[in-house]
Amino acid sequence: MEIDIKSAHGLIPAIIQDSETKNVLMLGYMNEESLQKTIETQKVTFFSRSKQRLWTKGEESGNFLNLVSIKNDCDGDTLLIQAKPVGPTCHTGADTCWQEPNDANYGFISELENTIKTRRENADSEKSYVASLFEKGINKIAQKVGEEAVEVVIEAKDDNDDLFLSESADLLFHYLILLQAKGYQLNDVIDVLKKRQK
Repeated sequence: MEIDIKSAHGLIPAIIQDSETKNVLMLGYMNEESLQKTIETQKVTFFSRSKQRLWTKGEESGNFLNLVSIKNDCDGDTLLIQAKPVGPTCHTGADTCWQEPNDANYGFISELENTIKTRRENADSEKSYVASLFEKGINKIAQKVGEEAVEVVIEAKDDNDDLFLSESADLLFHYLILLQAKGYQLNDVIDVLKKRQK
């Protein structure tokens, strides 16, 4: 790995990212010695500018950052370190140094899950299709998932890609509703898939 520490006055920024959630946890600085120690111990170690010494994250709190990978940027002057955090990363007790929870986020799918949750909580079944489904109960929601699954299978056998994708979207949407009706979210299903991974 080509890292240009000398041209960066002996220190380079190291962005720490959770290897699973992909959230940015913190930013620290490394010199050659702290980088070597990180690689040797598999625990992320920085050069503390305030203490003027090497500092292994978690050396006092026990909230270590266990090394997963190190990548260098295109200019060779910034590191992206993926790690598995043991406990909160920030000294304030927060998951990240930006005071954000280190939850998995699936972009638009997570937004859609939040919309479904809001519609369910507002429970205006006259204006909201989602609220009306929740009002009808689990049997109706499960039935809708079954209907959409059959339609996906039918469209998969035809050659109309637009209809196949449309029915697939309907199936995913209703499945997300069913998950919430059962008290779960997509992340719970992903956890099961991760446990099955070999």
